[in-house]
Amino acid sequence: MTSALRPLYLAILAALSLAAPARATTDIAWWHAMSGELGRQLGKLASDFNASQSDYRIVPVYKGNYTETVTAAIFAFRSRSQPAIVQVNEVATATMTAAKGAIYPVFSLMRDMNEPFSLDDYLPAVSGYYTDAAGNLLSFPFNSSTPILYYNKTMFRDAGLDPETPPKTWPELGAAAKRLRDRGAACGFTTSWPSWIHVENFSAFHDLPLATRGNGFAGLDAELTINNPVVVKHIAQLAEWQKTKSFDYGGRGQAAEPRFQNGECGIFIGSSATRADIKANSKFEVGYGMMPYWPDVKGAPQNSIIGGATLWVLRDRPREEYKGVARFFAYLAQPGVQAAWHQNTGYLPITRAASELTRAQGFYERNPGAAISFEEITLNPPTENSKGIRLGSFVLIRGAIEDELEQAFAGQKSAQAALDAAVERGNKILRQFERASPDR
Repeated sequence: MTSALRPLYLAILAALSLAAPARATTDIAWWHAMSGELGRQLGKLASDFNASQSDYRIVPVYKGNYTETVTAAIFAFRSRSQPAIVQVNEVATATMTAAKGAIYPVFSLMRDMNEPFSLDDYLPAVSGYYTDAAGNLLSFPFNSSTPILYYNKTMFRDAGLDPETPPKTWPELGAAAKRLRDRGAACGFTTSWPSWIHVENFSAFHDLPLATRGNGFAGLDAELTINNPVVVKHIAQLAEWQKTKSFDYGGRGQAAEPRFQNGECGIFIGSSATRADIKANSKFEVGYGMMPYWPDVKGAPQNSIIGGATLWVLRDRPREEYKGVARFFAYLAQPGVQAAWHQNTGYLPITRAASELTRAQGFYERNPGAAISFEEITLNPPTENSKGIRLGSFVLIRGAIEDELEQAFAGQKSAQAALDAAVERGNKILRQFERASPDR
């Protein structure tokens, strides 16, 4: 080697000796059910995590609505092409829990991967929905919402109602709705998600069991109890108000929400996660309040329960992916990340630290009503009746309940007959699920 080339040769050797071998980034598939702005916010979570480190890359994949997403995951698992993470709505919790061979419980994942995790950091009303009988967290709480009350302050003023005072009880709401109707409103109030709000959350808020066996947490042999006198009284009152349009049924899911946004109905009870949408699309000042309660029911108001979804981890993926999933969940639980998700979407913060940070940042002061959902779900420590629901095939049961509610609202059945039929139909679905369960 010539003396002229020797310095270059030595420089190359030095560079090679100092260079560490490149480590490949591990891709982790995350199948989800969020489109539109929520999908963009979800994508931002993944992008921010990916930018925070170089070992793992979360790859979000939109698979349609909740039903389509979980169905796709089930079929993928059978062909061994499943993702590591799948977003599943809360009513499918019992179905996922029963599939023990297919899921990797979150508490086990975090322990096995040596990632810091404490269940005490999470809101009991959120985490309790997704724990097993021993209190172990099965899936990671992600997007959680609860029903709140919205009202049109302009219509309240025009009707001579106090625009700064939302109705707190059902009698107060009924009186306000009648006043709105008397002053020309097309309807006093309407509601979205009829079973979720008027049966499931209504029961929790009044500390009533939805079903035996701790709402299904204690066993698959649970039976519905929604034909009790308090729920019957409530549905009967709604049906009575329906006759005068003080209450006007607007359909399932979120079908009724536009009736509030366009000023047709002065009061609306719907998901806290639609708050930003309502605020953006309403041409009037919106007021906020908690769900109403019947003041003569002992224990009311208790606390509301959640809707939304969690992140389930599926088995039979490489260990390196699970290390990345655990790291991602630890990232999602950080107060700053949770606070931003809460503020940008309207979903609940899953930890008290995220709520406290949001308050310290002045978000609640700048955005009146944004704290209502958190205050409502933490109103009291959850009881066995207000912890949540763990009933198999609950999507089908909810459909049966709403079939019967619609008949009551239409005057085709009494409230008692409708709820008796809902119990009978729902219990048949529960028995079918019990017979098909591998735990039977």
